[in-house]
Amino acid sequence: MISPIMSASAWGGGHMNEHLSDEELLRYSRQILLSQIDVDGQLRLKGSRVLIVGLGGLGSPVALYLAAAGVGELHLADFDSVDMSNLQRQIAHDTKSIGRSKVDSALARLGALNPQVTLRPHRQALDADSLAAAVAAVDLVLDCSDNFTTREAVNAACVAARRPLVSGAAIRLEGQLSVFDPRREDSPCYHCLYGHGSEAELTCSEAGVVGPLVGLVGSLQALEALKLLAGFGEPLVGRLLLIDAFGSRFRELRVKRDPGCAVCGNGADA
Repeated sequence: MISPIMSASAWGGGHMNEHLSDEELLRYSRQILLSQIDVDGQLRLKGSRVLIVGLGGLGSPVALYLAAAGVGELHLADFDSVDMSNLQRQIAHDTKSIGRSKVDSALARLGALNPQVTLRPHRQALDADSLAAAVAAVDLVLDCSDNFTTREAVNAACVAARRPLVSGAAIRLEGQLSVFDPRREDSPCYHCLYGHGSEAELTCSEAGVVGPLVGLVGSLQALEALKLLAGFGEPLVGRLLLIDAFGSRFRELRVKRDPGCAVCGNGADA
């Protein structure tokens, strides 16, 4: 069993009610029945704060499942608006949301799903300072963005603030998933794995993607987040999960921390 993430506001400051109401016990009863979660794990979820960067194909299932699971506070970051072409895979939005801010669309959907969850909007693009503040204000970050520049910036902010990062990606019929936890000395970061990357990589709008694949990757991201927050199972730290949707195959690669990494290693001090 892994150690749960201890929310500063929930556990150190004592701002969380250390009990579950009858309504909460009923709402979350199926996961409370799991010995790996139980009431204590549900209380940890209730006291947790999570930042979701991107409310598209990955961020939609992430936000829906974390809200449904009772994560106490969700910070939603996306500067884009809903487009007709999004609806094939971005299940937090609907036809009536076209032209609306993705954050506002998600606020309405998540509020209807679980009004007990606190929702914090970030409607503008996060620059270096605002991203650092947004990451420092939460216990865990999920990168659901679709471009390398954002992923690198989110990773650097998580390393600086020592916040766990659940990173997912999907394009065409291929998906990837990993967890980077700077609190652990053996954990690599996103930069250890991908280096400086390439801005030439294609986006879904250029290469295409099948809807259920982003749903699968996003659901796995939500699961990894719940494991870290409630403190159960084995997270994907030091492991990269590769998903081949065409052949319905999963493959796992071991990823080691790079001592000379420019973000988390000795190269960061150079």
